[in-house]
Amino acid sequence: MNPTRRHWLLAGLAWLAALALPLPAGAAAAPVLLVLGDSISAAYGLPGGAGWVDLLAARLKERGYAYQVVNASISGDTTAGGRSRLPALLKQHHPAIVVIELGGNDGLRGGDLKSARDNLDFMTAEAKRAGAKVLLVALRMPPNYGPQYTRDFDAMYTSTAKAQKVPVVPFFFEGFAEKNDMFQADRIHPTVAAQPLLLDNVWLHLEPLLGKPR
Repeated sequence: MNPTRRHWLLAGLAWLAALALPLPAGAAAAPVLLVLGDSISAAYGLPGGAGWVDLLAARLKERGYAYQVVNASISGDTTAGGRSRLPALLKQHHPAIVVIELGGNDGLRGGDLKSARDNLDFMTAEAKRAGAKVLLVALRMPPNYGPQYTRDFDAMYTSTAKAQKVPVVPFFFEGFAEKNDMFQADRIHPTVAAQPLLLDNVWLHLEPLLGKPR
C-alpha cells in the first residue's frame, strides 16, 4: 500500500471511530416540547414566524430553557385527529412535555362532546404513559351554541385535567376574546398582535413544568 492510500485509510478509520464515541455530556439532545393543536397553534393566516408557538421557542431560548419545540398543529384538526396522530408523534419525538390545544373545531362543528372528552382523556393518558408532562389548553364556545352546550364544552377540559391530574390553561383567549381588532376577518383566528397574549396565557401554566433553565 502506498503512503497516500494508507494515510486516507487511517483517516477514514479514525472518522468512523469518532462516530461511535458517545456524545459529550454537554452535547446531549435537547428535550422536546410538542405542541399538538389546530389552526390557532398552526398560525393560520399569519406570516411565518409570527405564531405563538414560534414566540414560545424564542422565549424558551431567551430564558435559558434548552427545549426543542416541535409544532405538530394542523389547521382544522379535531380531538379525533389528534388522537390518531399522537402515538406516532410520541414514538418519533419522545417529548418531555406535550401541550394539547384541541377541541375548538369539535365544538364549532357541534360535535359530540362526550367523544371529544374521551379523546382528550386518551391523549393525556397516552402522553403521560410515554413519560411526558401534559398541559391542556382550553377554548370556549360562543353563547349562540346554547348554555348547556357551552357549559359541557368548558367542563370537558376541567374534568379531563382533574381526572388526569394535569394543569390546564382555563381560556386560551383570556384578556382579548371580546376585542374584535385582535381577530382576523373570520372572528375566529387571532391576529399577529394577539400572539404574545396567547403565549402569556400558556406560559403561566407551562413554566412550572419546564424545570430549571440550563
